[in-house]
Amino acid sequence: FLSPTKLENYTEVTEFILLGLTDRADLQPVLFVVFLVIYLITVIGNVSMILLIRTDSKLQTPMYFFLSHLSFVDLCYATTVTPQMLVHFLCKRKTISFLGCFIQFHFFIALVIADYYMLTVMAYDRYVAICKPLLYGSKMSRGPNEINHFYCADPPLLVLACSDTYVKETAMFVVAGFNLMCSLIIIFISYIFIFRAILHIRSAEGRHKAFSTCGSHLTAVTVFYGTLLCMYLRPPSKTSVEQGKIVAVFYIFMSPMINPLIYSLRNKDVKKAIRRVIQDKFFVK
Repeated sequence: FLSPTKLENYTEVTEFILLGLTDRADLQPVLFVVFLVIYLITVIGNVSMILLIRTDSKLQTPMYFFLSHLSFVDLCYATTVTPQMLVHFLCKRKTISFLGCFIQFHFFIALVIADYYMLTVMAYDRYVAICKPLLYGSKMSRGPNEINHFYCADPPLLVLACSDTYVKETAMFVVAGFNLMCSLIIIFISYIFIFRAILHIRSAEGRHKAFSTCGSHLTAVTVFYGTLLCMYLRPPSKTSVEQGKIVAVFYIFMSPMINPLIYSLRNKDVKKAIRRVIQDKFFVK
């Protein structure tokens, strides 16, 4: 560990100095031209490939679909490094800010990993096409792309799947059920203790006041959890997806809209605060 006195001698790093490929000044213009040509060929080649695949109907196959995405990843991959490298060939001070270095590093790593997996998927595509040609059309086709919903929900996405969805359905059921039931159990146990405490209150007025403070929360819990249970704890099908759209409206739109109303209309402190704000803003001169 560094002592406080030694720490005082260190300054915060705000930029880094890139030493580049070489420190020979006479080679800098030559390297600039070489890498500029390489980058221009990279951009033109990959952009042309993407546009060609997108516009030609005969190239709308899985192999070219993956190839267009590989071209996009390669283009981004080169662009994270090359432009700055070209600038540094013509600059005496080859620096990069701390934030710029952080962004470049993470983008570079993310795109390298994307390249790994894109090439892996393309290898699988070639494996299916050559080794299992009869299954190629069903396994590698794009399939339906219309989601019967107003957002990317899990059940309608599973309905679109071309492969067997039993494992995915089971995983969704288990994960959704676990999260819902765990939180519901905690709520349920909390209210057992709450109701036990309320029953020990002697006055009816006191019990009513205690119950009223919990009423808002219980209403919100019923609306939110009731709709989520209907949405996720049943196997996805065309019928359930249609019903799920109606259910989703409640927990996506209605629940966030109703919650402030429930908590304000049933809460005396909130009502008093609203009155104070209105009086201070509009009636106090």
